[in-house]
Amino acid sequence: MAADDPLALEHQVCFALAVASRAVVAAYRPVLEPLGLSHPQYLVMLALWEHDGLSLKELSTTLHLEPATASPLVKRLESVGLVTRERSAHDERALTITLTDAGRNLRDAALSVPTTMLDRLGMSTDELVDANSFLHRLIAAAHATDPAPTRSPA
Repeated sequence: MAADDPLALEHQVCFALAVASRAVVAAYRPVLEPLGLSHPQYLVMLALWEHDGLSLKELSTTLHLEPATASPLVKRLESVGLVTRERSAHDERALTITLTDAGRNLRDAALSVPTTMLDRLGMSTDELVDANSFLHRLIAAAHATDPAPTRSPA
């Protein structure tokens, strides 16, 4: 195949993103283990450390997850005493997720995660800030596309 083949695997952004995502999440694993968190649970905790008392819907939106995906993460965090789930006084259908004292205190231990990851990845803060900025632009561009392309009649 020619090096300029537009269908070459190494030219596909989706492939690079999928491999990078798996590799970065794997690099986080040993850093998060001492905190007792998986990477998805860490993301939930990051959201709650920033905005405690989110509804499950707000948390799901913040994390770009379906509520059905976020709910088991929250239940697991509740089972280890890091969060509580309570029905909203204003809407019985809504769950409010709140950090426990243990959940708030875990933030202090997690403060070392970003610098540890910088060291593990061997990248500078500027490189990761640039990568993060680019990825957020890519996410916005992908969200701006029509999620359900219209089909032409057969």
